[in-house]
Amino acid sequence: MPELNPGFSEILKKYGAFDMNACYNCGTCTAVCAMSDEENSFPRKMVRYSVLGLDNEIQISLDPWLCYYCGECSSSCPRDAQPGELMMSLRRWQTSKYDWTGLSRKFYTSKAWELAAIGFLAAMVLVLFILFHGPMTTELTAQGGVKLNTFAPWKQIEIGDWIMAGILSFFLISNILRMYLMVFHGEKKIRVPLKLYFTQFWKLIFHFVTQWRFTKSNRKTRLGRLNIKASPYWISHWLLMSGYVLLFTMIVVFLEWFQTDFIHPWWHPQRIFGYYATFGLSFGLIFFVYGRIKRDQENNKHTHFTDWTFLFLLSGTVITGILVHIFRISGLPYATYYVYVIHFMILVPMLMIEVPFSKWAHLAYRPFAVYLSNLQNAAYKK
Repeated sequence: MPELNPGFSEILKKYGAFDMNACYNCGTCTAVCAMSDEENSFPRKMVRYSVLGLDNEIQISLDPWLCYYCGECSSSCPRDAQPGELMMSLRRWQTSKYDWTGLSRKFYTSKAWELAAIGFLAAMVLVLFILFHGPMTTELTAQGGVKLNTFAPWKQIEIGDWIMAGILSFFLISNILRMYLMVFHGEKKIRVPLKLYFTQFWKLIFHFVTQWRFTKSNRKTRLGRLNIKASPYWISHWLLMSGYVLLFTMIVVFLEWFQTDFIHPWWHPQRIFGYYATFGLSFGLIFFVYGRIKRDQENNKHTHFTDWTFLFLLSGTVITGILVHIFRISGLPYATYYVYVIHFMILVPMLMIEVPFSKWAHLAYRPFAVYLSNLQNAAYKK
């Protein structure tokens, strides 16, 4: 018999907003949910598990990750129980359970912990630049640009990038492995034929690249003159994700090509990729920040403090990155150097905290949850 945790409701309050006493199990949320079918009662099952305190059942469930929070369930709830926000809260709680370091729990439940971690990492970056930066020359390149690689040689920055990427990849991959073990090798052991891991893997890639489940939202808009309807939430999320992935790849893998003192013409691939990444990040940020300020949609009415932390860090990274580019090509040495340092003081905490332990970990957990869910369904059919 499943064990009940009577204190689960108090624990969950730290991860988001949900009124346990409001829900009277009417089933309206399931009736309107686009994800609900004969086999899965979204989000009703997770609501009942939460009310009853079945935290072990929730821990091994993939349902919270399969929900993309379109807000239909919350807007249709006759008791304003906020089932959509519950699913978001459960994702935060599950992230803390997957994380073996315990840092996710600290960051999600304590503003002081997250802010202290951000401050500590920013201070480390500042100290490293003070100790190891190159000459702050005012001599300009032949094109009139700043010699950034004199101050911050790309080889040194690349070594730091790879160390950072290795650390955050270790934590994120090990946490995903724990997620897999909880789902498939917990109390309810699921036997999956080896062949299925390969035949279903393409769906992991597909959902990571396209973020396709965001299109499940009932709110659609036309894409310009094209006779295509899509969710604005999906469009914005995809632009944000693709811009981030492209910029991360350029910074970590192709830094020698990306951080060059030579000023290429605007149509050069280096600048085109950089401009697209900037556009994608900026568009997504404006969409999500505006939504959280206006709060006219259900999925924006309840914002956890970690949501704002992520948006502030990402906004700071984008803005300082744009300023570095403008100052560099405009031939403003000291402005370039100082803003470059500030850029990394924001960028490093954002990556080291948000990617493996907080908001941006969802970028990996969601497609993996879809992959694991497909493995489950395929295994049950065998």
